[in-house]
Amino acid sequence: MKSTPALLFASTILLSSPALAEPPNVVASIKPIHSLVASIMQGIGEPSLVVEGAASPHTYNMKPSNAAALQAARVVFWVGPGLEIFLEKPLEALGSGAKVVQLSEAPGIEKLPFREGGAFEPHEDGDEHGEEEHEHGAEEASHEGHDADTHGAAAEEAEHGHGESEFDMHLWLDPMNAKAMAAQIEKTLTEADPANAAAYKANLEKLNRRLDGLDKSLAGTVAPIKDKPFVVFHDAYQYFEHRYKVRVAGSITVSPEVLPGAERLSEIHAKIEDLGATCVFAEPQFEPKLVNVVIEGTPAKSGTLDPEAATLEGGPDLYFQLMENIGASLKDCLSSAS
Repeated sequence: MKSTPALLFASTILLSSPALAEPPNVVASIKPIHSLVASIMQGIGEPSLVVEGAASPHTYNMKPSNAAALQAARVVFWVGPGLEIFLEKPLEALGSGAKVVQLSEAPGIEKLPFREGGAFEPHEDGDEHGEEEHEHGAEEASHEGHDADTHGAAAEEAEHGHGESEFDMHLWLDPMNAKAMAAQIEKTLTEADPANAAAYKANLEKLNRRLDGLDKSLAGTVAPIKDKPFVVFHDAYQYFEHRYKVRVAGSITVSPEVLPGAERLSEIHAKIEDLGATCVFAEPQFEPKLVNVVIEGTPAKSGTLDPEAATLEGGPDLYFQLMENIGASLKDCLSSAS
């Protein structure tokens, strides 16, 4: 049987387009990081995710499936020891065959130091009040489903700030930091898998264009409400605040692992009244009734922010949904408040 021109053309295309090489096993710690990695790997492979569903890295317990994924990984991306404390020992135990990339150290990342106190004022009295509050909160803290070891680690972390880091590790809440992390992700994957280098590069270029568009869109979304003060559940939004000049007046708790005591709640209640804060935002992973306590008797309204994408499905689009949802939630609550 003679080959038709169409069959010859198709055969030529198949022969001249080599299949992409098998990608390495890649693991990402949390959803926002997983989303950036998935964007760079789109069309090549899919990374595994450690902290799935509505879980928070602040209170996460490793599962056997997580340990198996880490042991099989050739590349692991995480933010760093100031955030995913539960990963520190497992990552130390990995063999030399795995490349562990701490994205908080990516070139071009802007890091901001932690702020002290629920209302962000510095403590000039040796932080005695802050230490007393942490101790009081640690005594009251209780998270269902977490064992005594996790509770102890949480209390210890809260006592010292946030793990070993002196910087706020919610770095992804600035799209320019996301671009810096994406560049490091692309570089790492290209080194680990040079056969797919062109695809990783093309995906990075596409992702950077989307991040630039997101940045411009978010600036427009929050522009009408950026002068209205609001209070958040924990101080996770400093990078969003810094990028878009919104007014975060304070947080209910410094560390979400440790529930605040009555004195802290009273301070935040007073802060809401003094500043005329128009909204107080809960987070889906943590106790929502605390927000109702601090806004009681004030004109402030309540809303929800989800900085770690607890309510979103993983994948390349998650990061954009996460950031757009924060901007929309701020605008919706603050625009409707008096």
